Amino acid sequence: MNTVIPEISPNATPQEILQVGIAAANGPVSLACSFSLEDMAIIDIASKAGIALGVFALDTGRLNEETYEVADALVERYRLKIDWFFPRHEEVEKLERAEGLFSFRESLDKRHNCCHIRKVEPLSRALGELNGWVTGMRREQSVTRGDLKAIEHDTLNGGIIKINPLLDWNEEQLLSYTEAERLPKNRLYSQGYRSIGCAPCTRAVQPGEDARAGRWWWENPENKECGLHRR
Repeated sequence: MNTVIPEISPNATPQEILQVGIAAANGPVSLACSFSLEDMAIIDIASKAGIALGVFALDTGRLNEETYEVADALVERYRLKIDWFFPRHEEVEKLERAEGLFSFRESLDKRHNCCHIRKVEPLSRALGELNGWVTGMRREQSVTRGDLKAIEHDTLNGGIIKINPLLDWNEEQLLSYTEAERLPKNRLYSQGYRSIGCAPCTRAVQPGEDARAGRWWWENPENKECGLHRR
């Protein structure tokens, strides 16, 4: 795609970023929803502003029960449709028969392979139907996200539009918004989790750690992406 990235004010609100990004995409745009607080805020902002935004989710087969509870609450509150995408079962079977259930903890390459099967390949199918996608990524989350732009080309996925409306929000802003609006919230947050992915790859964070320290905690900070958002 050769869509021109529009200029946007450094002070643009999430609503404005969404509106400008969706207009630039000039076609179907959906939120990649992991049922995080960020995703809840984006859905609420879009709903209140009357912004047409699809929602899709990746069911890796290893999500927490608490995550499914949030998905159910989201559908109930907003009456929206979630488009679920799943790993190809034959690839999961091949991986687990050959490598076991926890091979992703043995090396970075093996973890990337598991993420590719369970997340990256399903994402590619989801994005194949879209002109643009929305994420809940924020700059302060980790060292891998410091150079985020509000609207950018996703060079990993054919150059489609990628929209990051909450990139400049800090955690205090996020919590303040979600609490004020009483948005659905994953119960794991109350147990010290701050970024929630697959159950075996996520733990609560310790005081002083960044929001994504609990993801793949056995790896170095610069490696803590699954392949969906490599910079």
